[in-house]
Amino acid sequence: MLFEHLELRLTGGDMVQISGPNGSGKTSLLRLLAGLMQPTSGQVLLNGQPLHAQRAELARNLLWIGHAAGIKELLSPEENLSWLCALHQPARREAIWQALAAVGLRGFEDVPCHTLSAGQQRRVALARLYLDSPPLWILDEPFTALDKQGVAQLEEHLAGHCERGGMVVLTTHHSLARMPSGYRDIDLGRWAA
Repeated sequence: MLFEHLELRLTGGDMVQISGPNGSGKTSLLRLLAGLMQPTSGQVLLNGQPLHAQRAELARNLLWIGHAAGIKELLSPEENLSWLCALHQPARREAIWQALAAVGLRGFEDVPCHTLSAGQQRRVALARLYLDSPPLWILDEPFTALDKQGVAQLEEHLAGHCERGGMVVLTTHHSLARMPSGYRDIDLGRWAA
């Protein structure tokens, strides 16, 4: 058991940063919240109901981006986003190109992702935040491999999502410069079992 007696409630406008030392369970907690793991005890609820009983509802309300970029390196950025969006809300080519431009990848829409740098590959994954806007975003180390401009742009976009009533739960070793009014930090080091 990594932590016990942890209660987390989210409402529109909330941004929750999960912090703690390596091995404290940050990624595990995000995976529990995203429905990618089942708790060994306790429960995860969505709108008052057990998460495991609401798979379709969860898919409509959640966008998960893990620590790895999660892209297919043989596909282009456009093909990756088209494929990812087709899973629950197809996107037009113009919208995909606009999302790629928003993350600084104008001109890279059709090149194979294996030719991109780690930071550019991360930007391909993060472009989903500009295409698909379910209320809850769960992001594991979203600032990994981004340059200063990319970090500032992502901070602004995350805060804007919260200001529009969305919710963000993230882990990061980055000190946030832009935090919405609903920001709070949960240090898992305090909750260790």
